[in-house]
Amino acid sequence: MSYDAPDPAWPYAPATEKHPLPDRHIWLRVLETTDVHAHLAPYDYHRDTEVPHYGLARTATLIAQARSEAANSLLFDNGDFLQGSALSDIGTGPDSAWSGPHPVIAAMNRLGYDAAALGNHEFNFGLDWLDRALSQATFPVLCANALRAGTAATPLRPPSIILPTVLRDSRGEQHKLHIGVLGLLPPQITTWDHQHLAGRVTTRGIVETAMTEVPRLREAGADIVIVLAHTGIGPATPAPASADPAAEHAALALAKVLGIDAILTGHSHQVFPDPWAADPPMPDVDHDNGTLAGVPTVMAGFRGSHLGVLDLCLVQEDATAGWSVQAFHCRARPVAPPDGTAPAAADPDVSAILRPAHLATLDVTSRPVSHTAQPIHSYFSRVRPCNALRPVLEAKTAALSAALAGTRYAHLPVLAATPCFKSGGHGGPTDFIDIPPGPLNQGHMAELYPFPNTLVGLLLTGAQVADWLERAASCFYQILPGQRDTPQPLWNPAFASHALDTISNLGYRIDLSQPPRYDPRGKLANPGARRIRDLVHDGAPLSRDAHFCVATNNFRAFGGGPYPAATPDIIVHQGSRTVRDHLTAHLRENGSHSTLPDPGGWHIDDPRDATLLLETGPGVRNHPEDLAALRARDLGVDTTGFLQLAIPLAALADLANLRRKP
Repeated sequence: MSYDAPDPAWPYAPATEKHPLPDRHIWLRVLETTDVHAHLAPYDYHRDTEVPHYGLARTATLIAQARSEAANSLLFDNGDFLQGSALSDIGTGPDSAWSGPHPVIAAMNRLGYDAAALGNHEFNFGLDWLDRALSQATFPVLCANALRAGTAATPLRPPSIILPTVLRDSRGEQHKLHIGVLGLLPPQITTWDHQHLAGRVTTRGIVETAMTEVPRLREAGADIVIVLAHTGIGPATPAPASADPAAEHAALALAKVLGIDAILTGHSHQVFPDPWAADPPMPDVDHDNGTLAGVPTVMAGFRGSHLGVLDLCLVQEDATAGWSVQAFHCRARPVAPPDGTAPAAADPDVSAILRPAHLATLDVTSRPVSHTAQPIHSYFSRVRPCNALRPVLEAKTAALSAALAGTRYAHLPVLAATPCFKSGGHGGPTDFIDIPPGPLNQGHMAELYPFPNTLVGLLLTGAQVADWLERAASCFYQILPGQRDTPQPLWNPAFASHALDTISNLGYRIDLSQPPRYDPRGKLANPGARRIRDLVHDGAPLSRDAHFCVATNNFRAFGGGPYPAATPDIIVHQGSRTVRDHLTAHLRENGSHSTLPDPGGWHIDDPRDATLLLETGPGVRNHPEDLAALRARDLGVDTTGFLQLAIPLAALADLANLRRKP
């Protein structure tokens, strides 16, 4: 344990000779986990195998190591800790037979978190369930910008806390500092979990809330202010007051709020600072020094893949002055180092605490549901209809048709919409569906549909259905013709991986020679652009005036992704049963699952004299027949672990034509 600068080998620390420190100073180590999503054990329940690169039990070992290196440390979680794995959603979820303590809270209690912030996924199972889970926590859980609806608009949780903390300085002397901690989350929770929060919760913007709450913390005596901001980095703003109050990714704008000493961020599942960041540099985003607009910042990946380590050097000009940050070190330590050295071992105490829940989850996920004669995978879900979507689409169609039977909508054709939730992106190169031929069990149901969304039915016209598809097709970059030898990136990473919806029982071409009609927020970007061509339903051109009932989920129905929120007059069904439950019931009732894509479906068509660059998982190499069918050229694995494939666009069109032949 050292009272001097921790982690001196960190190459991106400000040079101390440029920032001479007084004889008396304090190093405070701030540790962050974020977006753990209940991945406690280093285990993939979908594939029934241990994994080396994530799991809070492994992160716990890094936490112990980081604490041992520093005289003073605090541990925080930045939100999205309660939902997201088979353990939390199936094995010990609200509909399970689990009666023990919530395993996530039990593990966090054991690790001694000093505070946590709510993330958006904490609300997926409703407020009552959330209150029960948090009642078990021995640490404060904060949220400043979610309020209980009503005239009083009281905070849903404590907005902030001041932690009286005894810290040792460089001489070994003790000082009592007051550490202010503020919790913030995306204001979109009332959209994404509308069915749970409508009429019960309202939200405020991230930056506008910080502009009010940070001065309050200072006035209440906070020496240092740390913000737990469950938000991605996002675009810059000239000044905090000009920030978009509805911004989902607001960390960069937040950094310009006066009085903030450090930001722990998350939500986007990325790593910051990242010395190997491949993206072009953004103004005020400094990966070398780990700052946003000059403010020390860290983001620790997701699923416990990293531990954020932020060291603040605090100085006091004289005995009567306040403390301030004079130097800092920022990094995100990986559970599995990129140099190939052994990953951090799972902490035995945390492993022991979660073992009963782990075994209960294994019991549930192993229960048989159905059977598949062919492999099911999502490695090509961005370039062709994905066979993993067919059972989901069929289950949604059957469920909505049954719900509408006997109503005035029963005569209308039912369509179903769904994205592929596991298609890489921020989920990483292993975040793909890959189910071999054989039995399908409950764990596979969570792989096919990982979120606890509920079924919603919408009454839409043909024109609205066509617009829905335009929004989905906007996820792709515009592709220039005549570039067969130079692969062009297909996917615009500004769109979430789950923004690409497929709608059943339709056939259409996607013309990527056209610019995208919508931007990632669903705003009209190119009014004259239309990428959807030859749209047909049941073999006939789709009429813009026809009416359909479309089965979707609550996230999409209420404005999730680049899609408009449904108005009450077009909602024809709103169920409480999860889509995953409908999927499980559908496959049980129908026995074996045929994995062939829907006849026709969609395909990318123009420009046919171009080659696409697809980023996918290396696991696709285990499916050589699919690689051959697409005439895909293997360009190798990049520094982030994704496999790069060059695919002639003409191959996609040829494959679609083959599927149509009787």
